[in-house]
Amino acid sequence: MYIRKLFVALIVCLSLPAVAEFTTIERAYEIALSDFTVPVAQSGSVMFRQCADCETKIVRMTLATNFIINGDVVELKEFRKSVFEIRDRARTTVIVKHHLKSDTITSLSVNL
Repeated sequence: MYIRKLFVALIVCLSLPAVAEFTTIERAYEIALSDFTVPVAQSGSVMFRQCADCETKIVRMTLATNFIINGDVVELKEFRKSVFEIRDRARTTVIVKHHLKSDTITSLSVNL
């Protein structure tokens, strides 16, 4: 019995240094369309506010930025057209994925 307790204590002690340190790589924002400015060009920037009282963030896009409508990847031109057709901009949300290390937008997603 004593050996079993000692063995369990030894395993617990050895596993403590294995605690992982987590780092956030990408942050996703759920933004009301009324607080979001649709980008003009693929190499442009995205402007958005996290809340009505928050400051506007300006984050650049890359050629690898994905534009997603209803789960389908589309071109920027089609994304812009679909977003501009939305009438109730306060109730529609866009999900903005921001890669923190490179400070770029990885994807913009809207469900219509």
